Amino acid sequence: MEQQRETRGVRHRTLLKAGMAAGAVQFAVPCIPTARGEAPIETGMHRRGSGGPRPGCETLGSGEGGQMIYRTLGRTGLKVSAAGLGGGGFSRLGLSKGKSEADTISLIHLALDLGVNLIDTAAAYGTEPVIGRAIKSVARDSLVITTKASPAKYATWDVFTPKTVVASIDNSLRQLRTDYLDVLQFHAVVPQIYQYTRDVIYPAVQREKEKGKLRFIGITEAAPYDLDHKMYQRALAEDDVWDTGMVAFNMMHQNARISVFTRTMEKHVGTLIMFAVRSIFAQPARLNAEVRALVADGQLPKSLGDSPDPLGFLVHEGGASSIIDAAYRFVRDVPGVDVVLFGTSDPDHLREDIASLTKPPLPAADRQQIVTMFGHLVGVGIERPPRHAPASQQP
Repeated sequence: MEQQRETRGVRHRTLLKAGMAAGAVQFAVPCIPTARGEAPIETGMHRRGSGGPRPGCETLGSGEGGQMIYRTLGRTGLKVSAAGLGGGGFSRLGLSKGKSEADTISLIHLALDLGVNLIDTAAAYGTEPVIGRAIKSVARDSLVITTKASPAKYATWDVFTPKTVVASIDNSLRQLRTDYLDVLQFHAVVPQIYQYTRDVIYPAVQREKEKGKLRFIGITEAAPYDLDHKMYQRALAEDDVWDTGMVAFNMMHQNARISVFTRTMEKHVGTLIMFAVRSIFAQPARLNAEVRALVADGQLPKSLGDSPDPLGFLVHEGGASSIIDAAYRFVRDVPGVDVVLFGTSDPDHLREDIASLTKPPLPAADRQQIVTMFGHLVGVGIERPPRHAPASQQP
């Protein structure tokens, strides 16, 4: 999630006051309980040779967030940070923004020092090599590394074969400088290729799992092309083979709440959330234009279209500090959400994102307003990311 952050640090005018939810989470324990009521856990994510406070129980400063939240990633049993560092999106950890590899490595280390223990990447992103260099000094068993083998990486679907996927796994292991992947996910699986992925590709990857190359197998949706989550509806109805799923979900695209999360919780499938923020909630001009278009289409009340700050009612004392802050905190606390992925090229933005993902829940009135006002919308903020995989990385 890299975007033009035109209002970072700006406090919007309060448009609607709402009381704090009763029983708001307090930060008096080593690491706070999760949204699912799990006990706090500790982490051991020191970089080798590093001193200082124990990562995962650092704070970001007064009023800036609390201690990292850890959750169990579904049936995997892996203890993961609720904030997961994403290696894709428009930034690719800064590589798409002209940042040096040294800058990117420093950014990754900062995330780890602030308690993040899950890093998500993909063969198609081109960030596996720099992540591999960043984590070579980190105790491997303190990290959860997820990557993806992607049908979307190839020019045609028929190149997505057991042979190319196994080659992709082996290449990911080399580039990430690790002996095993915690999770290998099938990347951007559209509904029409789901059966082939399950019947042909999955067995080949299961064999690689038996060799010790990976621990768990997951699947991710091609969100811009599957806004109704049809792939997941089929996968979760017909099968019980997926350990994790990556799902598109945000304040204005909430339909996974019923169509996906009810089943993932039932089947104990760990979830990683993409598109929680992206550009839509970080660019006021774009958000305002989108709201006006939805008003014109009769999907939102006219009062929102007339406002210069249509989501400003979420920003107030005791509530969110910004729209981005509201977006992250809303998604994090929806039942069925395990990890919220974020990405950036900027250390200050990284601190802000992690701060949001470690703050107490939004006030109950604000959360209800988000559901009531936007719960029927589909596809808002689900833009298509650019493709980055260089030809040299094709298996």
